[in-house]
Amino acid sequence: MSTLTAIDQTKQKKTGAKPRRVSKARFLREYADREDGYKYEWNNGIIEKTESMNQQQAFIQAIIMRYFTKTQIFLDGGLFTAETNMDTSPSQLRRPDLAIYTAAQLQKMRQGENQIASWVAEVISANDQANLINKKLDEYFLAGVQVVWHIYPESKQVHVFTSPETVTICRGKTVCSAAPALVDLEMSAEELFA
Repeated sequence: MSTLTAIDQTKQKKTGAKPRRVSKARFLREYADREDGYKYEWNNGIIEKTESMNQQQAFIQAIIMRYFTKTQIFLDGGLFTAETNMDTSPSQLRRPDLAIYTAAQLQKMRQGENQIASWVAEVISANDQANLINKKLDEYFLAGVQVVWHIYPESKQVHVFTSPETVTICRGKTVCSAAPALVDLEMSAEELFA
């Protein structure tokens, strides 16, 4: 599927026409390594196109990385990564903005086994759609993710979900915790947005 087809899908949304579905194999072949400033995800055969992380969001990634390097999962060989493929179901492939995997999961990933990160974060921008954010939140928890952070740089707050119904809103000195996924990863919202 070409970029033009992805653009056509955007036009189809406006006109009400249904977007054309593509196989996962075709999605991976045509969108896995694309470097055009967008992040593509596959949802029941439909390609969802959003903007990739920008430099401001990369700064947030760098701050979280500094805290991650002090965790036991990091010391044991775990991985902190950005926009890496994660099958959340047989019909959905997501690329969370940020995700953490254990060393044991890394070994399985090297063997080609899909792994579900225990912690993921989405850095929310003005371009993100609330309905899609909420659908992905449910999807992450159904897949086995234990903690999801929605990071809002503009308002300097983090919504920390430990289930779709349980959220802590972190602002200022309020501590954002990655527990129970990572009991030793935490920072205040103030530290994250410093």
